[in-house]
Amino acid sequence: MKKILLAQLNSSVGDFENNKNKALSALEKAQKEDIDLVIFPELFLSGANFGDLFNRFPKIIKAQDEALNEIIKNVKNSALVGFVKEENGKYYNSVAFVQNQKLIKTFEKSILENKAEKLEARTFEAKKTNADERIIKLNNKKIGIIFENENIEFNGIDYLVVFDYSITRGNKEYFKHQKLSKIAREKNIKLIYINQTGANDEYIYEGASRAYNEQGEICALAKMFDEELLVLDDFMGQITPILEGLHEKPAENFDLNYENDLSRTYHALIYSIKNYFKKHGLKRAVLGLSGGLDSTICATILADALGANNVLGISMPSKLTSNESKNDAKELAQNLGINFIEIPIKETYDLTLNNLNHIFDEIELEKYSQTFTKDNIQARSRATILWCVSNEYSSMIPIATSDKSELYMGYATTNGDMTGGYAPIMDVCKTKLFALARWMNKNREIKNAIPENIILKPPGAELALDPKTGKTLIAEDALMPYEFLDEVIWRIENLHQSTNDMMKETFLYEKKNNITNTQKLEWLNKFFKRMNSAAFKLYITPLAPMIDNSSINKRDYHMPITSKIIY
Repeated sequence: MKKILLAQLNSSVGDFENNKNKALSALEKAQKEDIDLVIFPELFLSGANFGDLFNRFPKIIKAQDEALNEIIKNVKNSALVGFVKEENGKYYNSVAFVQNQKLIKTFEKSILENKAEKLEARTFEAKKTNADERIIKLNNKKIGIIFENENIEFNGIDYLVVFDYSITRGNKEYFKHQKLSKIAREKNIKLIYINQTGANDEYIYEGASRAYNEQGEICALAKMFDEELLVLDDFMGQITPILEGLHEKPAENFDLNYENDLSRTYHALIYSIKNYFKKHGLKRAVLGLSGGLDSTICATILADALGANNVLGISMPSKLTSNESKNDAKELAQNLGINFIEIPIKETYDLTLNNLNHIFDEIELEKYSQTFTKDNIQARSRATILWCVSNEYSSMIPIATSDKSELYMGYATTNGDMTGGYAPIMDVCKTKLFALARWMNKNREIKNAIPENIILKPPGAELALDPKTGKTLIAEDALMPYEFLDEVIWRIENLHQSTNDMMKETFLYEKKNNITNTQKLEWLNKFFKRMNSAAFKLYITPLAPMIDNSSINKRDYHMPITSKIIY
């Protein structure tokens, strides 16, 4: 077999016409270049992670089948196409083998996954198979067909094709490479891995389709976070360098050195934004610029993804907002070249509070000893402005800027800074955001766009005064040190540890700072108490991309709102 084409294409859920046209373009290229076999990713034609659409609207499958028939008519040589097969009212994750304008056979997935990125058991039926049923012959070569999670023992095959729709996760590329390389080397076969690219809702498909020779060496590698038609000629092709750090062995313990994952995080966020906006017909984003780290990161990646002229940053100072914060926000906007305006909220805040105070005086019910009413009026006043602006200007949505660390503890206002049409950094913890800011200052085309002052100053919402200092409350004083907080999250997500487990461990923060066990236990109890009481907030967050190995995203972490769990 002389030439193979890996059609790593960005398909959209249910957009059969567009997905079909992309396939036809790839097939046209294949015909011109005398390609023997074109390989499309798993679930390419349907788009991946379509939820309950096929179950709720079964007629959709007819539209997909019509698109498949058009593709079949245009296959002059051979092709493998991922799609959803319907048979007697049941659905199968399938690959079609097409040759000379005819559907020769289909392969159905035998092992279904039931995890956040692949909730297959909810939609699909599994179909048992054996090695002989998964072999095709082409130009005197035997090709074995498997889906990524299957373990089928083949004998005497020349090629193994592995189908996948893998989303990006931290450390995933390292383990994927190790696994695929080992299979090729130990089986002494040529291995082709074909993956989806693009982003649909929370899911970011990394691409990076590839080929390994019999020694387990990469001999062709497609781009990450982009489409590519990768040609293998005598099983050799272009190798796009993998993003920095991804083939380095991951740290086994919590580590503030995020260097090996910053490039992936940045490109994944950019790719997710581009896909979400384009697939929804959106062009512009508006967000509050507080002069703090979270809104700074969001503004920077939005400018890179959408173009600076399509981003509007609004400074919305209150009487507690420092001149330093206002100046930092303005400087950032100027450095990024985004649109910028200042809209003070003092009058709105005063009017709202005065009106409410009259009402509160008339209601004879027990009050909280400590209330966050004043804090939340400020946050919700800002959210109202953002929504009004997005309602006024075409193809625009407001951006929620909450980060993972603060959302775990509910340190965000419902219908305030949590609100928006998209939440890009909801799965990125605070300490990683600090590292990402420095990485972007070094690696973006415009260097040092993020003012150093924003990176250096302690985070704080500037919504209330600290009674101990009389100054605006610093977030770490209200919560705990972010380095400690983020390690708690890491231990929950990666090691599944409880309070008792963590009390037996030495945190990275403890190695640098002398804290008592009493203080440590106090912080842990505060974390879990706040996490439990704020669980409802996770369910009303806007759409957000999944970035980390484990996620706070409600697609990934199904936390009960009502529980009496002791952690």
